[in-house]
Amino acid sequence: MKKTFAALAVAALFATAASAATFKAGTYTASAPGIHGPVTVEVTFTADKLSAVKVVKQTETPGIGTLAVDQLPQKIVDAQSPKVDGVSGATITSDAIRKAVADCVKQAGADPEALVPVVLKKVAKNEDLATDVVIVGGGGAGMSATIRSRMNGLNVILVEKMPFIGGAASISGGQVVAQGSKLQKAFGSKDDSVDSMVQDFLKNGAGKNDLSKLTLYAKNVGPTIDWLNEKVGVKFIPNDLPYLAEYSHRRALEFQGGAGTMAQHLREVIAQNGAKVFYNTRVEDLIVEDGKVTGVKAVDLNSGTTYTIKAKKTLLTTGGYGNNKSLLTPEMQKVLYYGPVSSTGDGLQMAEKLGVKTQLLQYGKRYPNGIEVAPGKAKSTIYANVGAFDQAGILVNVNGVRFVNEKASNRHILEPMLKNPNGQAYVFMDQKSWEGFYKRLPETGVSHEDADKYLANGGKTPPLFVKADTIEGVAKLAGINAENLKATVAKYNGFVKAKKDADFDRPVQYMKAEISAEGPYYIVEQKPRFATTMGGVCTDDKLNLVKKDGSVIPNLYGAGEIVGGVMGDDSPAGANVGWALTSGRVAADSIAEAIKAGK
Repeated sequence: MKKTFAALAVAALFATAASAATFKAGTYTASAPGIHGPVTVEVTFTADKLSAVKVVKQTETPGIGTLAVDQLPQKIVDAQSPKVDGVSGATITSDAIRKAVADCVKQAGADPEALVPVVLKKVAKNEDLATDVVIVGGGGAGMSATIRSRMNGLNVILVEKMPFIGGAASISGGQVVAQGSKLQKAFGSKDDSVDSMVQDFLKNGAGKNDLSKLTLYAKNVGPTIDWLNEKVGVKFIPNDLPYLAEYSHRRALEFQGGAGTMAQHLREVIAQNGAKVFYNTRVEDLIVEDGKVTGVKAVDLNSGTTYTIKAKKTLLTTGGYGNNKSLLTPEMQKVLYYGPVSSTGDGLQMAEKLGVKTQLLQYGKRYPNGIEVAPGKAKSTIYANVGAFDQAGILVNVNGVRFVNEKASNRHILEPMLKNPNGQAYVFMDQKSWEGFYKRLPETGVSHEDADKYLANGGKTPPLFVKADTIEGVAKLAGINAENLKATVAKYNGFVKAKKDADFDRPVQYMKAEISAEGPYYIVEQKPRFATTMGGVCTDDKLNLVKKDGSVIPNLYGAGEIVGGVMGDDSPAGANVGWALTSGRVAADSIAEAIKAGK
């Protein structure tokens, strides 16, 4: 009787909440800014109910932002309120949908703040599962390993705490190391080698690299790219090997459609290949029996269902720890973070409980081209900068003086930038340079709507985007020395005429235009940012995790960012996603070999 009465009381409470508002019946439309442009919703009301929500226009990231598009409308209808939890990892899209629905509620004559969400209680369960391999984390390494393991004939369970798979690889710059691949040779770079790649990485990583893992990477990345292209169906831009300052050879390909398209293709392959994928499910513990890892304990973050997954082999592909400040050094805690919210070091911490050896945990890959879009949070302008530097854009410090070759590697821009008076830099642009910059902003998640909003704000709050008709005017808005900036512009234009950058050796092919004598002019801030951590667990060359005493942890493997040391203290362009995809494949093959041998 008590249970029945409680259920009726709850139902009555829900009915009261749902009937508290009255609406002007009809269908209303509203938009709000998403990550790549406006998200438009259409909401239908009866006199006493929010009856339907549809997203009728959007350009959000496939497999990430589109999950919010797919899932949030029904959640809002079920709750009878826009005040529902968003889709984790798709915060901007979720906010856009909720704001647009709230706008429609107002149009229908009600107060969205007064709509109390209906909450339905869920009953948790316990389930026992068994498989050949359980893969923890669905980023680039996890997706690669899942696909390869299924091709190797193994049963796979992939467990991902986010509502989607893709991880950092899906929001990377879209370039990938391809040394030794058939495509690299076909596109014209025929004299690259394992040794050349190793030497370039050692130079870029200050010699701190784990040489055995780096060599493993260099030997296997080419075959991995060929496998992805020929067997998995990943497409690359034809005849495109971009110039990258970190490399002595042109060895990076670009994914056709960018990293998001690549990740979406891998999602579709996994959806069709028979792997079991658990979303919104967090692995909380490794199961250890007689000193051997025999699976994982996991919990569904929505339903509360607990899973005990027994597996012959367990592969940790949980990514890095950049979004967990407790695992960062004080220096790295000060750097703007722009990576996935999921990078909280879960796998690292589970492995540390088993005594795993770690290395280089103090290092993170810092980039010199971030804008501060929220306190402590960054977005990238890396490709927008390329658009500016292809015209007449230059980098200056707060004193209005150039300090670096704008086409240098990220590391060689970052190091002198950190020595600037305020530890940052500024992109200075004339109109054509701004147009090149503006065109490419959406490639790294800064929408044109955002840029317009930042400009309209005039530098009053971060991020600093300012515009003025004169050099003096724009310098004043940015807080930069105007006289020095004018002199810097004149000096740079002299270098363009002479076809020689006498100060910093900017390549002449990127000095085709003088900075215009007529405004408007633009300045955009540049602050250090990071997403990728360089340190992590140690493994043998089979990617079996290794303890501090040198022994392996039986049945436990690692791949991707969780494996530390490959890059040294800094990673070159296209290297992190290349390592994720390569190590995922290598780990999957090692696991298949061990299972076949009965080990």
